[in-house]
Amino acid sequence: MTPAERVIPTWTEPLATAASAPIGGPLGRHAAIGRHWFWTPLRVALLIAVIGLAIGWFGKAACVQQYYNEDSKKLELDWRSNRPFTAMCYSDIIPLYSAERLNEGGFPYKTSWIDDEGKPTAHVRYMEYPVLTGLFQWVNAKLADGWLAIAGAGWLPTGLAVTVFFDISAFWLALAWLVTIWAVTRTARRRPWDAALIAASPLLLVHAFTNFDTLATAFAATGILAWARKKPALAGVLLGLGGAAKLYPLFVLGPLLVLCLRAGRMRDWARTALAAIIAWAVVNLPIMLGYPRGWWEFFHRNSLRGADPDSLYNVVSQFTGWAGFDGRLGFGQTPVWLNAVSGLLFVVSCAIIAFIALQAPVRPRLAQLSFLVVAAFLLTNKVWSPQYSLWLVPLAVLAVPRWRILLAWMTLDALVWAPRMMFYLGDDKKGLPIDWFLSFVVLRDLAVLGLCVLVVYEIYHPARDLVRQGAGGVPLDDPAGGVLDGAPDRLTLTVTGFRRANAPAR
Repeated sequence: MTPAERVIPTWTEPLATAASAPIGGPLGRHAAIGRHWFWTPLRVALLIAVIGLAIGWFGKAACVQQYYNEDSKKLELDWRSNRPFTAMCYSDIIPLYSAERLNEGGFPYKTSWIDDEGKPTAHVRYMEYPVLTGLFQWVNAKLADGWLAIAGAGWLPTGLAVTVFFDISAFWLALAWLVTIWAVTRTARRRPWDAALIAASPLLLVHAFTNFDTLATAFAATGILAWARKKPALAGVLLGLGGAAKLYPLFVLGPLLVLCLRAGRMRDWARTALAAIIAWAVVNLPIMLGYPRGWWEFFHRNSLRGADPDSLYNVVSQFTGWAGFDGRLGFGQTPVWLNAVSGLLFVVSCAIIAFIALQAPVRPRLAQLSFLVVAAFLLTNKVWSPQYSLWLVPLAVLAVPRWRILLAWMTLDALVWAPRMMFYLGDDKKGLPIDWFLSFVVLRDLAVLGLCVLVVYEIYHPARDLVRQGAGGVPLDDPAGGVLDGAPDRLTLTVTGFRRANAPAR
C-alpha cells in the first residue's frame, strides 16, 4: 500500500477536519505520508484505545471497591446504597465470580449447584456460558487464586478475590479489544484511520468490561482479516473459535456462503466452513462428551429466557399491555412461540439479505453483509444484552465508515446505559420509570435500522460506498474480500430467476 493510496481523514471527513484544528489543521497537500518512524495510524489508534480502556476500567472500578464490615469483621465489596446502579458501574464479571461458583475452585460444566435451594423454584445449575468463555472465566479464577497466594507472601498487592478476578479478566478483555483494532486496521489497509472510531467508541467506555464480549470481537475481526489475506482455512479456525466464545462470529459464514456462491468460489467457502466446524468441535467436544449436562446448560438456559427488557418484544409488551406470544409463563416454562417467532424472523431477515447479495448490481462487500446479518440478529432476537452492541462496532467501521454517522449511533447506544441503570435502581429508590429506558431502546434500534438502510443503499449505489472509491477515481471491488476481490460473478439473481455466467466456476 503506497502513501498515495491511503485515505486521509482530515481531507475526507468533516469530523476529522474539525478535530485536527487544535493540532494545526488538516494534513498539508505536500506532507510526507506514511514516513514517521513511530506514529503510524495503528499505533495512534492503539494509544487512543488504551486511554479509552483505562477510562472504561475506572468506570467499573467503583463496583470493586472494598470496605471493612464491622459486623462480619472482614473485607466486603462496597455495594451499599445500590452502588452498581447509582454509580452506573455494574459489570456481570463481578457477580458471576460467585454466581458461577468460580470462587469454589470447581471445574465449570462439571460443577453443579442448586439455585433457590429450599424454595419452590429450586433447580440445578451449571456454567451457563459457551465453552471458551466459560474456560476463560475459570482460568482467570485460577490466576486470581495464584495472585492471592503470592500476595500472601508479601510479593504483590492484595484484595478480595473477586476484585483480583475482575482486574485479571479486564486485562485480557482489554488486550482482546486491542487485537480487534489491530485486525480492523490491517483489513482496511487503505483506510487505517477508521480504526480510531473503534478505539474512541463511546460503547468501549461503557461496555468493554460489562461482560466477556471483546473475546468474540477479536476472533471475528481476525477471522475477517485472515479471509482478506486469502487464508480461508485460518479464517475458518478463527471464526470457529469465536463461535466457541459467543455465537455471532459464526454468522460471518452466511455472508461468505452467498458471496462465494455468486463468485463461484464455493471451494474456498467449504474450506472456511470445514475449518470453523473443526475448530469449534475441538473446543466443545471434550466438554460435550465429558460433561454433557453441563455443556448443554448454555442452550438450555437460553431456550428458557423470555423477552429481555431491551428487546423489541418487551417494548411492545410494556407499551401495549400485550402478554406476549406465549402469554404469562410460570417459572421454568419455555417460551416456545417467542423462540419460534424470533428464530423465524432472523431466518427471514437472512433470506432478504441473501436476495440483496445475489441481486445487487455489484457484488456487495463482506463487511456490508456481515453487519446486516449481525444487526438483523440483534433486532429480531429476544435478548439484546447491552454489551452485544460491541459486536457491531468493528463491522460498522468496515461496512460504512462515515465518521459522524457512526459516532452519533455509538453515542446514542452508549447513552442507553444511563436510563437502564436508573430503571434497575427502581422507582422506590428514586430511579426512572421503565418508559424512559424503553424510549432509549427504541431510539437505539431505530439508529441501527438506519445504518442498515444506509448499507443497503450503498450496496445498490456502489459509487456512494466510500470503501470502493479508489485512488484516482478508479472504483474498487472489495479490498477486504480476499479471493472474492476482483473475481467475476458466476451466478446472479435477476427478475426472471438465476443467471449463470459463461465462464466456468472454480
